[in-house]
Amino acid sequence: MNSSLLFLTLLTLLFVSNPSSSSSSTQVFEAWCKEYGKSYSSELEELYRRSVFEQNLALITQHNEMAFSYTLSLNSFSDMTQNEFRASRLGFRPIFLAIEHNAEKKSSVASDVPSSMDWREKGAVTSVKDQGDCGSSWAFSAIGAIEGINKIVTGSLISLSEQELMDCNKGLTTRGCSGGQVASAFQFVMKNKGIDTDMDYPYQAWDMDCNQEKVNRRVVTIDSFKYVPLYDEEQLLQAVARQPVSASIAASSFAFQFYSKGIVTGSCSTLLDHAVLIVGYGSENGVDYWILKNSWGKRWGMDGYMYLQRDHGNHKGLCGINMFALYPIKTGANPPPPGPVNCDSNGGETCCCWMWFRGTCRSWTCCDNFGVCCEDLIHCCPPEYPICDTERKLCLQAYGNLTMKVHESRSSARKLGTSNVARKLGTGSVAGKSWQPRLQPFFIGDWPIPIPPSPVQVILTNNVSYFLPGNNSSADRSKSIQF
Repeated sequence: MNSSLLFLTLLTLLFVSNPSSSSSSTQVFEAWCKEYGKSYSSELEELYRRSVFEQNLALITQHNEMAFSYTLSLNSFSDMTQNEFRASRLGFRPIFLAIEHNAEKKSSVASDVPSSMDWREKGAVTSVKDQGDCGSSWAFSAIGAIEGINKIVTGSLISLSEQELMDCNKGLTTRGCSGGQVASAFQFVMKNKGIDTDMDYPYQAWDMDCNQEKVNRRVVTIDSFKYVPLYDEEQLLQAVARQPVSASIAASSFAFQFYSKGIVTGSCSTLLDHAVLIVGYGSENGVDYWILKNSWGKRWGMDGYMYLQRDHGNHKGLCGINMFALYPIKTGANPPPPGPVNCDSNGGETCCCWMWFRGTCRSWTCCDNFGVCCEDLIHCCPPEYPICDTERKLCLQAYGNLTMKVHESRSSARKLGTSNVARKLGTGSVAGKSWQPRLQPFFIGDWPIPIPPSPVQVILTNNVSYFLPGNNSSADRSKSIQF
């Protein structure tokens, strides 16, 4: 049990011990506000939120006193009504989808699926993300499915950009924080011939204009996508056995708002309004369940995950999970890494950081923040491909089995001292080619200090040696580190 869940459990127990006491509910509310950093604009609003909180707390307590297979807990949604929760945290738009989905034909089903599957254990699931107060679950579900199939096919788990889908894929039924379609997200990635990483195009939790430069940075691709046949739980099981699958569910219930742990069973609406990622399945005490990855942060549910009953008996599945599921198809490698970006400066400036202030880069001449300045000090590579190969005009992730940055811009050295920065930017030899950097002003406090070069030799071959600073004598060579 994580510390946050333990704290909230203790708060609930405090209320349960004396539910009729106004002082106990006040204590719980004040402790909850402190835990989640809640504050309100007026005394009137605080009184209203306290009233909503107390009603939710009473319902949570009542539920947990009964013999359900899952428990509820206070969380960041505890001062929200069900309507407010629905408006801020869901986001699947089912308009026009049923017609297209119903056209999907069933295919033959094999019976040799494993008895359990958890794609987290196979390294095909990125960490839990948080959509914030934005109806973007459709983007998180789609991205999670693409991240999963990319790991399965290429062996690389890369966290991708939900914000790109929100900004650059706007249409009649896909409207950023106002909701969207997973199918439309897949179609966008196919049409765009790839999608950027979330490190380069980070999530903002609000609608923005499409970044025309970053939308052309195509790191991961998919070839097509496929729907799971309507109401076919066995086909859905087959699909999840192969890869993580995007699914839509009805998530506006009290159980979803305050889910804590256990297997959700019972009755549920089938009016789809939220998208999740099915990352596996299993059984516990004779009850089959799906493993759902949500996008409400790690403090919701079981570190961001939920168990939802499988084999429910209803052909639609519990909360409609059998009604609308789909997954991307990927058969080959991703695009080759991008070539170095040429700086367009005519003033002889390099693409490295040229102004520092108190250990932080304040101004750049060409490269994006965290970009990598190549050995010629003219080209730059994105941080996802930090190895420059200017001769072949490529940016690489690694030479052989070693991942290392040959010549990194000073953004990476913001926490290092002057000597370490000089060591990184000193003279050296890369793949047999010698180079000498230009002197760059290095700002410490308010005053620039020129950085003198310090000899470094880096030889990149199949047997990689990294020589520490020095005159490259035999004594220095004996200090080489073999990778």
